[in-house]
Amino acid sequence: MRTIRPAWLVVVTIVLAAVGWVATELTQRASLALPVLPLSSLATMGLIVAVCLILGFKVRRWRDGNRNKHLDPLLAARTLVLAQACAYAGAVLLGWHAGILLDQLPTISLRPDLAVIWHIVVMMGGGAAMVAAGLVVERFCKLPPEDTDAAPKPREKREGRGEEEFA
Repeated sequence: MRTIRPAWLVVVTIVLAAVGWVATELTQRASLALPVLPLSSLATMGLIVAVCLILGFKVRRWRDGNRNKHLDPLLAARTLVLAQACAYAGAVLLGWHAGILLDQLPTISLRPDLAVIWHIVVMMGGGAAMVAAGLVVERFCKLPPEDTDAAPKPREKREGRGEEEFA
């Protein structure tokens, strides 16, 4: 499985920032509320980060030599997939709320309270935490490079392979 490319996370964040900005413009024109996730979603983000880190530390402990217990390879693979999904979901949430914040920046001086702005910033922080946790756990799942000094010699190619010689 390939590792996460940070450039893709940046692309996802930028694209979702543009989409978030457009969505905010459209909801404002329709006199609707800002399309921001509720603060209760931070609990879900925190739970995902916690589960990802717990499973990641389990894989890391086994990888670093504490092999008293058997590590199920399927669990390790699922932990890696969870870490990558966590990073991408965090990039989506970070970009979405960054686009909303960019749209709201010109109106900060007109607001009597900045609770909505802080709400958006907190949600961006949750997305950034998900990205960080995903990248860290992905590193936990990476096996150290194997010793390449004692590499076996390649087999010599035999001539006449597949052909039988009769005397």
